[in-house]
Amino acid sequence: MRAGLQAVPGSPVNRLLHMAASIPVTSPAPDPYYKLPTLWQRKPQLGWALGVFVLTVVLTIVTFPPVNASEFGFVFAVPAILWAHRAPPFRIFVQTLLGAQVVAWTSLLSWLHHVTWGGLFLLGPFVGILIGVWYVAVWWTMPRLRGHQVFVRVLAMLGLAGLWVMLEWLRGIIFGGFPWLPLAASQWQRPFMLQMAAYAGAWSTSFVLVVFNLGTAAFAHRIFFEGVTGLRKRSPEFTATLLVLIAGTFPFIGDTLGPQRHKLMRVSLVQPYIPQGEKWDAAKAQQTLRTIEKLTFDANDGGVPDVIIWPEASVPWPLKKDPNMTAWVESVVRHTGKPLLLGAVSVDDPDTTNEKWRNGAFIVEPQNGVQYPGYAKRRLVQFGEYIPLRSVFGWLDKVVPIGGDFIPGDSAQPLSLKVGTNTVPVGVLICYEDIFPSLALASTRAGAEVLVVVTNDAWYGEAGAASQHAAHSVLRAVENRRPVIRCGNGGWSGWIDEFGYTRANLRNEEGSIYFRGQRTVTVTRDSRWKGRASVYTENGDWFVGFSGALVALAYVVVLLMRPPPKRTDGEAVY
Repeated sequence: MRAGLQAVPGSPVNRLLHMAASIPVTSPAPDPYYKLPTLWQRKPQLGWALGVFVLTVVLTIVTFPPVNASEFGFVFAVPAILWAHRAPPFRIFVQTLLGAQVVAWTSLLSWLHHVTWGGLFLLGPFVGILIGVWYVAVWWTMPRLRGHQVFVRVLAMLGLAGLWVMLEWLRGIIFGGFPWLPLAASQWQRPFMLQMAAYAGAWSTSFVLVVFNLGTAAFAHRIFFEGVTGLRKRSPEFTATLLVLIAGTFPFIGDTLGPQRHKLMRVSLVQPYIPQGEKWDAAKAQQTLRTIEKLTFDANDGGVPDVIIWPEASVPWPLKKDPNMTAWVESVVRHTGKPLLLGAVSVDDPDTTNEKWRNGAFIVEPQNGVQYPGYAKRRLVQFGEYIPLRSVFGWLDKVVPIGGDFIPGDSAQPLSLKVGTNTVPVGVLICYEDIFPSLALASTRAGAEVLVVVTNDAWYGEAGAASQHAAHSVLRAVENRRPVIRCGNGGWSGWIDEFGYTRANLRNEEGSIYFRGQRTVTVTRDSRWKGRASVYTENGDWFVGFSGALVALAYVVVLLMRPPPKRTDGEAVY
């Protein structure tokens, strides 16, 4: 209490203070017209988070096979980018986008549960988190662009698209590589969007799609959040986006015009659809052989093929190790009188301490039998065909239940397939090798005039695996301007031309790719590309390096440059 107002016992001042302290304090009566703030008003970022989470998950899933709503590839990231423009708190943004990517990619890879639940819940989140890194970069970049000149904003947009390409490339390298479903694969049924891949690889299609997402989000932000009217709603970023889209598509359409197609060969694709539980069962082996034999004879009698193809690991016993297996295959080929390309497990140096198991492909000729050495798969499936770091994970068994750890091949040399009086050099890809651009590239550089993919997606049920897998073959066909023939145990079987158009796809009466049967198709070749290499084949993944340079340049410019002052009329440059 101040010195001028002393509380003396018994004084009037003291009595007044005592009376004031004894008066009960009551809160003011509540205002009956006062409305409590809603949850969205108290937590304004929650609505954004929920909306962006749901939209990002749904748009990401439907963009890719098996839904095949490829148009959503142009806008799948727009909600998240638009939110980043609003400068949300880092924690809620990262949690939302990482969570959305983990959910989306675990869903896209859900077919893995047919083989391994553990692999699904490791691989799905891993891919999701890696892609989530890109969204973190978007969060860092967008608020820093306010007030900057058009040059900086467009460069930042191109840098972010380049970062997406770098992350896709990185997915093909780390931990052995799993570049499954690059963004370009969403356009596998839209060849118009893919033709630039013959010059810059499928990375370039992913780049264009990401630029479109960024430009669309910038346009939406300008319309709905920047308070501009009339012609000021025009977005320089979206204008640049349209220029990138035009530059990445129309100049390359000329390649597809005026084709000069001629017959390359008639091919019978045998799709035995042996259930995975029966494939290596010795008790079912004879039944498996009878199924393959009947389908092959039916194809030969009804289709008049030049060549017959069987899928990956088609026979239940390995070649070389079991002489009866080799003799049976050769007897079937002699009966048809047509060369056979089959996928089969083989064993080098059988029954010795140096025994080498391989997942391979071989040509069998009616007169000369099996042509060795054949082709050995170069990229093996970790934990499926071998156990990495065997000294650490020696207690694990690989998924393929025969033999020891498989040994990878090291040669991309094409197999020589006799078609009538001609010999066609065939580049073989086994299982998921067609998801790696470098393998098809190496086969084409080695002289392959056609690529053949033999695979067994029956491991993964009838969900999306087969269609997702086939999308990569389309990319490889366009990149190298080579037809791709696919033969799967249970689908997807067919062939794709040099420009990414699906010319034939085996389906049953119900329209399903999953069935037991066979079909003979006529594979044609555009003579303009015979013996000719695409720009991509000649120069490889140059676009990845270009994208890395864009990332570095954009980062330095955004980090170091300061936005200019506002215009004299008060309107920000942004």
